[in-house]
Parts: sequence; C-alpha cells; structure tokens
Amino acid sequence: MDPAVTTPVTPPVDSGPSRAVLAARNGVAVVFALNGLAVASWFARVPAIRDGLGLTPGRLGLLLLAMSIGAIVAMPTAGLVTQRLGAARSVVLATLLVALGLTIAGVSASVAAWLPGVAVGLFALGYGSGSCDVAMNIEGAAVERRLGWTVMPRFHAAWSLGSVTGAGIGAGAARLGVPVAVHLGVLAALVLGGTLLGARAFLPVEPEADGATPAGRRRRLLAAWREPRTLLIGLLVLAAAFAEGSANDWLAVAFIDGYDFSEAAGAAVFGVFVVGMTLGRTVGTVALDRWGRGPVLTATILLAVVGAGLAVLAGSGPVAVVGVALWGIGASLGFPVGMSAAADEEEHAHVRVSVVAVIGYTAFLAGPPLLGLLGDHVGTLRALLVVPLLLLPTLLLVPAARPPAAVGAGASVRAGSDA
Repeated sequence: MDPAVTTPVTPPVDSGPSRAVLAARNGVAVVFALNGLAVASWFARVPAIRDGLGLTPGRLGLLLLAMSIGAIVAMPTAGLVTQRLGAARSVVLATLLVALGLTIAGVSASVAAWLPGVAVGLFALGYGSGSCDVAMNIEGAAVERRLGWTVMPRFHAAWSLGSVTGAGIGAGAARLGVPVAVHLGVLAALVLGGTLLGARAFLPVEPEADGATPAGRRRRLLAAWREPRTLLIGLLVLAAAFAEGSANDWLAVAFIDGYDFSEAAGAAVFGVFVVGMTLGRTVGTVALDRWGRGPVLTATILLAVVGAGLAVLAGSGPVAVVGVALWGIGASLGFPVGMSAAADEEEHAHVRVSVVAVIGYTAFLAGPPLLGLLGDHVGTLRALLVVPLLLLPTLLLVPAARPPAAVGAGASVRAGSDA
C-alpha cells in the first residue's frame, strides 16, 4: 500500500440522546400532565363544593388547608423514598393516593355533604400529589441532564396543559350539572391508569453508592438543610408557589364574588391563568437557553407582579382577565427553574429537591387560610393583592438559582448557565 495514501477517518457522529432517554422524557411529560389534570379537576369544582357545603371564605380556606398539610407531611421524606424505591414506583404509589383522595373528596362533598370526609380526601390528595411532585421532578431533572438541554419547564408546561384540560372539563361539568362525585371519580381512574403507563418508560434505577443506609440518607438530608444556596432556592420556589397556588385556590371564587362571573365563567378564568402558565413554560425553555436563569426569572417575576395587580385592580372583568393571563405567564418559570437549580448536582438531587419542595409547599400550607381570612375582611378579590406584594422582594433571591461554578463549567445541561 502506498504510504502516502491514507484512509480517511470518519469522525464520530453524535447520535444524540438514546431512545431510552427520549422515552423517559415522554413518560415524565405524561406523568406531569396527569398530575396537573388531577389537581385542576379538584380546583375547578371548588365553587360548587363551597356552595354545596355553605362555606364562608375563611372556612373554605381552612378546608383547603387539609390538602396543603398532606403535601407538607409527605415532602420531607419523599426524596428519600424516591431514592429507595425509584421514581417510577414512587409516582405510581403516590398517584394511587391522589386517585383515592379525589374519589373520597368528591363523594363526601356531593353525596354525603360531609365536611370531615372532604378534609380526609383532600389530605390524601395532598399527600399523594406532594410525593408525586418530588419524584417526578427528580426524574425530570435526571432526564434533563441526559438530554443536554433545558426541558424542565416543558415538563411543568405539560402539568399546566393537564391543568388547562382539567379546568376545561371542570367548567363543562359545572355547566352540564355533572355531580362532583361522578366527575372526580372518573378523572381519578383515568389519571391512575395513565400514570401506570407513563411511569413504565422512566429511566432504570441505578444502584446507590455511598450513603445508601438509612442513617446515611438521613445525614445527607440534614446536610442539605444547612446549605445556604438550597435554602435560598427554597424561598424563591416558595414565592413562586404562592403566586401559582393562590390562583389555583382563589381565582375562580374571586372572579365570581368580585366581578359577578358565573360558576362556569369563574372556572374558565382559572383556565386562562393555566393557559398563560403553559405558554410561559413552553416558550421559557428557549429564553432560558439563550439568556440564562437570572435575566429570565427577573423578567417573569415582574410580569407576574403587573398581571396580578391588574387582575385585582382593573375594575373591569375583561381587562382583569388580561391581567390573569399575564399573571400566569409571569408565574410560570419560578417553580420549574427552582427545581432544576436544586438538582444541578445529581448526587445530591434527591435530598435537595425534597428540601426545596418542603419550603416551597409551605406557601400552599399558609396561602389558603391567609387569603381566606383576609378575604373575610376585604373580599376574596382584594385579598389577592398579597401576591404582587410578596413577589417584589423575591427578585433579591434570583441569583441563588444560577448554576454553581463547578456545575456551570461542565454541566450536561447547557441551558440556564448564566455565564
């Protein structure tokens, strides 16, 4: 062979993510969407349940507290449970509780008119939803790292899309007079069946390395509670959760009471908010990849402040609905970006996501009774002014969401690097 003639070497071709990772991405999106469908189905029927049980805003706030308590009780250990059982089994077990909670709450509210039964159902719904929230965010962060680009907001967009569907179905059920028990019972069965299928595509469980003993897991969890960055991210997520959760709990009721909307129209307003959330989370991935977490979070928080203020102070129903849409877009990224930030380092993702989730879900614990009791004095609509007042100081927490230097230099996820 002529030594001057060399055989060209074909450079390796980057084939991109494997089929397993792409399948896991789709499975996570399905689980997010179904969880959103389940939660929104409950919130869309809150006005009917309030009227059927004859609840004041204050008593309704206390009832909704049962769901928040369930989530808060679940979250401190949800990361450790996910680490031990794997995300797939964790979301299936959690969704089983969600389905039971929806069914119990629906039957207790519309068949038995039994307030303690509704509270028990909401506790189960909250416990299951909180556990599922941690597990699916941990799985979503793992998929995001393996894909190599920002995808977490789109998982949350799938949650919002599920919520839009739930709000739409709820509005239709309210208009057609479908009993709450029938509506929520059918949705519970669909959500559980769909989650079983979606979870089958999750990434395989990898064997644990160090800290695999129960004592080791507890030490890692306690250590995460002492990390300043993790705690600051938790506060950022808390404010984002309050901005989102207050709309989930009170928008329909506030527009019925404050703007004389019908029950179906109030449910539709909640749908407008969720459409805004979905849009923000879908487009937000592109913005995060281009400009990074800091600038994008700052812009969206300010948009939420303007939108929430307009929704309350507009004095006109149509203009207020525009404010609701802006509020939804502005509130869309805080929660998913905070979860991604907590999971920047895969080794500690389970415990850090748990810590951030516990702090964030405190908003769901304090929000319903706070706004309900305030609504007894100033009206439900005016009580929502708490949202922009809380969001403004949150701007100081945005730098905590930037990737740590060690992760930003060689992270598998290029997006959100504020370099």
